[in-house]
Amino acid sequence: MLPVSLIASACKAQWLGHKEELTVKYLVTDTRKISPDQLSAQALFIAIVTQRSNGHWHIADAYDKGIRCFLVSEMTDTGQYPDAVFLLVNNTVTALQQIAVYVRMQSHIPVIGITGSNGKTIIKEWLHQLLEKQEHIIRSPKSYNSQIGVPLSVWPLDATHTLGIFEAGISQPGEMEQLEKIIRPTIGIFTNIGEAHNQGFLNSRQKINEKLQLFRQSELLIYCRDYHELHEAVALFAQSLKANTGHQLQLLSWSYKHEAGLAVQSLKKEGGRTRISALYKGKEQSMSIPFTDAASIENAINCWCFLLYRGLAEQEIQEGMAALKPIAMRLELRQGENNSVIINDAYNSDLTSLNIALDMLEQQKQQSAATVILSDMQQTGRAESVLYSEVADILKERKVNRLIAIGSALMAHRKLFEANARLQSSFFAGTEDFLHHIHEFTFDNEAILLKGARSFTFEKISLLLEQKIHQTVMTVNLTAMNNNLDAFRRRLKAGVRTMAMVKASSYGSGGYEIANALQEQKVDYLTVAYADEGVALRKARIELPIMVMSPSTQSFDRMIIWKLEPEIFNLRSLHQFIEVARNIGVQQYPVHIKLDTGMHRLGFMQHEIGPLLQVIKNEPVLRVASIFSHLAAADDPAYRDFTRAQAEAFVLMSTQISDALGYRPLRHLCNTAGIVQYPEYHFDMVRLGLGLYGIDGSGGLDDQLQQISTLRTTIAQIKHIPAGETIGYGRRGKVEQDMRIATICIGYADGYPRALSNSGAYVMVSNKSAPVIGTIAMDMCMVDITDIDAVHEGDEVIVFGDALPIQKLASWAGTISYEIMTGIAPRVKRVYVNES
Repeated sequence: MLPVSLIASACKAQWLGHKEELTVKYLVTDTRKISPDQLSAQALFIAIVTQRSNGHWHIADAYDKGIRCFLVSEMTDTGQYPDAVFLLVNNTVTALQQIAVYVRMQSHIPVIGITGSNGKTIIKEWLHQLLEKQEHIIRSPKSYNSQIGVPLSVWPLDATHTLGIFEAGISQPGEMEQLEKIIRPTIGIFTNIGEAHNQGFLNSRQKINEKLQLFRQSELLIYCRDYHELHEAVALFAQSLKANTGHQLQLLSWSYKHEAGLAVQSLKKEGGRTRISALYKGKEQSMSIPFTDAASIENAINCWCFLLYRGLAEQEIQEGMAALKPIAMRLELRQGENNSVIINDAYNSDLTSLNIALDMLEQQKQQSAATVILSDMQQTGRAESVLYSEVADILKERKVNRLIAIGSALMAHRKLFEANARLQSSFFAGTEDFLHHIHEFTFDNEAILLKGARSFTFEKISLLLEQKIHQTVMTVNLTAMNNNLDAFRRRLKAGVRTMAMVKASSYGSGGYEIANALQEQKVDYLTVAYADEGVALRKARIELPIMVMSPSTQSFDRMIIWKLEPEIFNLRSLHQFIEVARNIGVQQYPVHIKLDTGMHRLGFMQHEIGPLLQVIKNEPVLRVASIFSHLAAADDPAYRDFTRAQAEAFVLMSTQISDALGYRPLRHLCNTAGIVQYPEYHFDMVRLGLGLYGIDGSGGLDDQLQQISTLRTTIAQIKHIPAGETIGYGRRGKVEQDMRIATICIGYADGYPRALSNSGAYVMVSNKSAPVIGTIAMDMCMVDITDIDAVHEGDEVIVFGDALPIQKLASWAGTISYEIMTGIAPRVKRVYVNES
């Protein structure tokens, strides 16, 4: 919390217009996520400028929502905002960082800075679990480790905190220098080095050296010396620091195979746990963790090193490590009973993460009510009366309909919540108490947020509320989709709009959920194939313009009623639309004219432009919103001449139409492959389809895209089959030597193509390939797990995902990725996750 005058001084800002000494408690960079408590207390809106967005465009929105203090880098007409304070700087991101540097300089607590390719968030959250009883910790929310996320993480630092834990991530040279000034870690952890963000660096050594800049003033650096290149770079970095600055950086390395500060002697895995023995300062140490995977073991050892350095008692360390909990890295959106949705964020509970989760709750506009199931907030370091008063205010301003409060602290402060007449509130001493009464509650057509500290085991509640569907589940990562969207937006010139394809239930990923996320990301248009798809989105309160690509003439009246914009591709549909529009009495209704420039599927051809213009030129019931065509082979370099000929025909035909109309509709030609391969044809808007979901058919952007869907199932049964037997229908699976097989809960009725039978296809079990054997049945199929150790019934199976791309399944099945994606059956439960 700082006065505006101090903020202005910290970032060398110039005051514009109205000048008033306000106190700033919150920093806001996104008007969609302005929470009510940021309105009652003063907030500073920072107009961030990026390649695809400009915060200055949203100043009016922030002002309308109550913000009265703005940090800007563009001259603004302050007369429109008479009671608002404006601070002008050259660059708002730099100014944000300078403000955070000032905040950090006021504190002298120990701060842990964590960088590396993987594991940063896990280590941060585990250290919080291990130390939260002894320390009042400030830490990065979720994965806030960027040039913007780090200063936002440091901003709340105040005199009540006794320990800071912050992540730092970079994507290009020069970035870590800025983050080091903000975090100024006293203790560093370098997790590991991998391939993430390699495209921004000449090689991995340059990336390591850049990351090491975080520790220029640190007392200690913890790292694993088994990463050979990392170990070499750390040694040279420490030598260089001492030679050039006189600063002695203490190194605490650990290793499985070399001499190190912590030398691991043995790992023993049994019953889902790993016991680790090591030598530290000549003394044998041991601990056990409830994980067996290599990544968790590595993350735990990094935490162990810090605890040993800190001097915690051996028993205290052992008890803490033994009780480590899995970290939910993301908010999960699951389908509940009675058309409800469940947002599961039951791994921690504090005000920062509560506001993040409430942002997602507010986005669920298809549900008529909002319920929050909340536990006590533990180890916040704040007076409970102040804390829960603020929580009550947040729920009131967010218009939450129902609160189910669990925990003694919430019960003790129930009057704060009961004072809100619009909030239906119930209070329980603990989770088991609520579970005994859960039958008394009805959850119907509502969005339910589960927000609980780990000790309250809210997963028990989640299991009861979730809709009981098939064991096969498809996880859809909304954060990955947003990253894909940004990857394409970065290729567009300023002013070029984005139309997102959400037809066929967003290529099988889910209609409303994807559309809602895209609406939050402010795409300009959505596109569906048929009117029914558009109506469903409108009923779910999607407000973006929606183009319907294949409208039936019988649906024109419904389209107008639901404000859906038809594609017009021939004279017959044009005349019928005009007739319907006249009968309803609309004027200037937006339509989209489709041109056939060589695809020869739908659209007006060159010789039809004259008759088209005769009809639309002076027709008052419609207005041409856009003119577009479709590239037939943008992903194939062999047809570049054909694609250019299509583009030339499009320019000729669209110009002819625009000239006759007397106004200029939007023009769009490029699909996903066209966006990448033909930037000269972006025109006014592009249509993003398959690339949004992580696949670029042209291959030009593969290294920047993330597949957003992961299809998982489970093992129903494991059998040992002797040589000479057969497996499956038609006895097509031949057992040539003794084999161990797993029957898994997926078949062609789930969308796993029967064509994958005996095709060389495989699934992933324990991160290893398990070939499909025999004929795929309707609900089940069998896989060979002979060479995979420690597999049990009930274990997870990956059907496709990061390690097994959809493209590979399509190749095995002799089809295209679209067919695999859109073929996943409705009975497969979709779970939506957000890693923000």
